[in-house]
Amino acid sequence: MKYFSLIWASLFRKKARTILTLLSIIVAFLLFGLLQAVSQAFNGGADNADADRMITNSKYSIIDMLPIAFQQQIEAVPGVKAVAFASWFGGSYQDKPARFAVFPVVPDEYLKIAPELQMSPETRAAWNANRTGAVVGETLAKQMNWKVGDKVPLLADIWPKTDGSLTWTFDIVGTFHNTKDLANGDSALLFRYDYFDEARQYGKGTIGWFLVKIDDRSHSDAVGKAIDAKFNNSGHETKTQTEQAFAQGFAKQFGDIALIVSAILGAVFFTILVLTGNTMSQALRERIPELGILKTLGFSNQAVWWLVMLESLLLSVLGAAIGLLLAVFAIDAMKESLSGFGITRVSWRVVAEGFLFAFLLGLLVGLAPALKAMRLKIVDALRA
Repeated sequence: MKYFSLIWASLFRKKARTILTLLSIIVAFLLFGLLQAVSQAFNGGADNADADRMITNSKYSIIDMLPIAFQQQIEAVPGVKAVAFASWFGGSYQDKPARFAVFPVVPDEYLKIAPELQMSPETRAAWNANRTGAVVGETLAKQMNWKVGDKVPLLADIWPKTDGSLTWTFDIVGTFHNTKDLANGDSALLFRYDYFDEARQYGKGTIGWFLVKIDDRSHSDAVGKAIDAKFNNSGHETKTQTEQAFAQGFAKQFGDIALIVSAILGAVFFTILVLTGNTMSQALRERIPELGILKTLGFSNQAVWWLVMLESLLLSVLGAAIGLLLAVFAIDAMKESLSGFGITRVSWRVVAEGFLFAFLLGLLVGLAPALKAMRLKIVDALRA
């Protein structure tokens, strides 16, 4: 681009003003990258949900346990192909709340319902052979530097053992890879339900929720109603919904994250639009005689329009690039602390959206000054 040096010189004509404006744009896109990463993490469960999978939990609260005997009744409902279950374990690791999911499950049943969890036949066999065995996601194993044969002690906060101890020790027998949820699906530890149920002090014979595989996703509403009808007016009424609806409902317990993020970013970008627009308008007023000279030298109206517009685009895109790069580095630096919330990276989609917003910002900010420069008459410009 032969006029790049001219555009760059014009942009930094007033260095202090340009740098302050650039810093404002950088901060705006840094916030954009961070907040969009948070929003995607909270909505990631719904995006990765299986359309043929449903969740049955207590009608009143996810913390209310359900009898394991419900499994056979759910399996008898027309349209149901298979049923598995899991429970929330929680706990702490190395004196800190565990930043990863911990679920007791029945290995073969759970893997049949969740085929996206891929593990070697040797790992699966070892898990079935060891009552205290556990499998961990590949991402989690790397983060914690765990390997096969390690013993992992977790301190329970709601599940004391029959001997009064709160320490549960698991033997790592292998790892698994989640082929659907690459960000957060590999940050989990799964152990055997039979060990959990026998060793826990209370709640024996109960589970947290059922995972239900159905034969036709178009029948999900009818199957869900049929399951819940079996337990109406019982001591454990249920609520059955698609896995996507369950994930969305769980995320909304923290508030409407998408709305909150949109409101914050809307306010930030409106402020940046006004600030950058004022900067470009002021810069144009100061350079009117120079633009007149350019036209005198033979620059066309269209060429002058492009010079001003590209200056505005360069300012916004440069600020966006630096801001998004800082967001990537910030998330990477805090990845270990944020991984429990599913926040592990700034996705390429967020980066692409950021540059699109930067391009639109540059167009909006530069449009009025560029039109004014294009319509400027040489005589009026030289008299200014």
